[in-house]
Amino acid sequence: MTDNSSRKVLITGGTGLIGTRLAELLIDNGYEVALLSREPAKSSHYRSFRWDPRAETIDEAAIAYADYIVSLAGASVSDGKWTDERKRDIMTSRLNGLALLHRELAKSNHHVKAFISASAIGIYGDAGDQLVDEETSPAVPTHDFLADVSHQWELAAAPIVALGIRTIIPRIGIVLSTEGGALPQMARPMKLGAGAALGSGKQYMSWIHLDDLCRLFMAMLEEESWQGTYNAVAPQPVTNQQFTEVLAQVLHRRLLLPKVPAFGLKLAMGEMSDIVLASQNVSARKVLAQGFRFEYPELRGALEALYGSG
Repeated sequence: MTDNSSRKVLITGGTGLIGTRLAELLIDNGYEVALLSREPAKSSHYRSFRWDPRAETIDEAAIAYADYIVSLAGASVSDGKWTDERKRDIMTSRLNGLALLHRELAKSNHHVKAFISASAIGIYGDAGDQLVDEETSPAVPTHDFLADVSHQWELAAAPIVALGIRTIIPRIGIVLSTEGGALPQMARPMKLGAGAALGSGKQYMSWIHLDDLCRLFMAMLEEESWQGTYNAVAPQPVTNQQFTEVLAQVLHRRLLLPKVPAFGLKLAMGEMSDIVLASQNVSARKVLAQGFRFEYPELRGALEALYGSG
């Protein structure tokens, strides 16, 4: 067993956008960090343990190491068109890893105090203007691939909950960072003078600054009152039109082009256009009720922190 002061965090998906920053902040706050990786030699900054969810293999020392586990592993939904093969990879990359972790945690020789299993606000589907919270029923998965992925992702964490491990499921919104994710893709055309709202521009975007997300994860690990499902979003969602206008102002660019029509996006992106056209007005009430304080509660401040206010 570990002593109460031990703070060793095992991260899956630790080389992605969120995992990279989370590891940095954990180290800064006195934690030890190790990664689960298919290629440990490439994870040179931190101790790494080998695993291969497809082959159902894992270094048993990994679970023995951990006081906390943060499961972020999963193929990006925005890299490449959603072919049938790509969709299978997006789904199985999430489910196989959780199944493997459950198999190991079901053995009695571990001292894991808390488990964070990532999910996404995609579970709500296209909710229009409706303000959704953790009590809102998930979208019908058969009609919405992103909702299906998020729903299956959360179901895959249920066996870990059943083991009696304190489990937290953050439903993550659009993560704002200049290092990756959606924001650089939105800023790139704007810097070239080709920025425009997408579709009607009325669809809601529920976002969170990367540092706030990682601070939220640390609160979830540290404080035993965190348990169950939480929306990991800032308290002030905006429409796509509002997001586009504020981003243009922060980048000192003018919006010269008309909105990009939804049919054009569907032609260009296929089913993937759901990522930018679905409306998700997601409440942060439950996170705020836990006492979490956002450093970047409103969009302009978040974007100015990332791009500078001058």
